[in-house]
Amino acid sequence: MNSHRSQKLAFFCLLLATLLVVIPVGMVVVIIVQKGLPGISWEFLTDVPRKGMRAGGIYPAIIGTLYLVTGAIVFALPIGLLAAIYLSEYSRDNFLTRVIRLAIVNLSGVPSVVYGLFGLALFVVFFNFGASILAGSLTLGIMILPIVITTSREALESVPEAFREVSLSLGASKWQTIRHVVLPNAIPGILTGTILGLGRAAGETAPILFTVAAFYLPQLPSSIFDQAMALPYHLYVISTQVPNVDEKIRYGTAFVLLAMVLFMNLLATIIRSRLRKNKRW
Repeated sequence: MNSHRSQKLAFFCLLLATLLVVIPVGMVVVIIVQKGLPGISWEFLTDVPRKGMRAGGIYPAIIGTLYLVTGAIVFALPIGLLAAIYLSEYSRDNFLTRVIRLAIVNLSGVPSVVYGLFGLALFVVFFNFGASILAGSLTLGIMILPIVITTSREALESVPEAFREVSLSLGASKWQTIRHVVLPNAIPGILTGTILGLGRAAGETAPILFTVAAFYLPQLPSSIFDQAMALPYHLYVISTQVPNVDEKIRYGTAFVLLAMVLFMNLLATIIRSRLRKNKRW
């Protein structure tokens, strides 16, 4: 009887903890959707800011965000995947590799403002890229690199060892086994981690504040060495630096940014579920 009561109490505590997490997040989403949806229109999504960003749209900020996210993943995915392959398939389990893995995990928790200062010192000043899409993309790429490495390594290590043994026993080399057996079966986890990293990159303000973001730039960038507007920084600007901005514009911008991040997370979930259905193990 006591164990039955303890089990009920434990379930209640778990339910309460879940509600304490879900309810505030749900309230934030509901408020943003409720106040931001009336401000969404075709003009708002395709026009440039006007009248000191008190009117017009957010088209340059949307395009700038897409440029930055694309640049970040072009940089982070190849390096992160190769690093994950080495740590999972080639490196020995010794003190050095354990330290490297611990450092990668710890880098995932570094505040984004630290990455912004690092990008400012390295890419903007040292390499003399200036405040540009290139500097911002590289900074965001470094920021999401630990996520890509960690998720890719876990996906590779989740592939059964028997798959590798069968492939090697048939005469395939180590790299052929990784390329034709391990990687295809690890793709769901790799894609999921990559898209989640993209979601984080799209919503960060501090890294782009130091490396790429422009206060007001109505025209689209013409090269990777140009500055660009971005949704997170644009939202910060119209919420704190520009007076008398219509509430619909602020919440509409927040709604677009939230929709972009949620779409990436939903896409990751759909891809993962579909690819997992094709697994044979």
